[in-house]
Amino acid sequence: MVQSINLIVKYLQNRSRIQVWLYEEMGMRTEGCIIGFDEYVNLLLDDAEEIHSKTKSRKHLSWIMLKGDNITLLQSVSN
Repeated sequence: MVQSINLIVKYLQNRSRIQVWLYEEMGMRTEGCIIGFDEYVNLLLDDAEEIHSKTKSRKHLSWIMLKGDNITLLQSVSN
């Protein structure tokens, strides 16, 4: 099993586009490229977009910081 910190480092090094699911935000996802993180898994995403699952609408955010204790899931998104 891959440890989560190793996966985050891999996403950071490869500039992979990821999707982040947030705690208690079932209708919204955030996509972007990790450009930084800290020991609390607070993430800094570049080229970020907010995606609303019901309407399929996307809102460009440029960059965003997500608090680590609100993150439920990280997954890679195909480019």
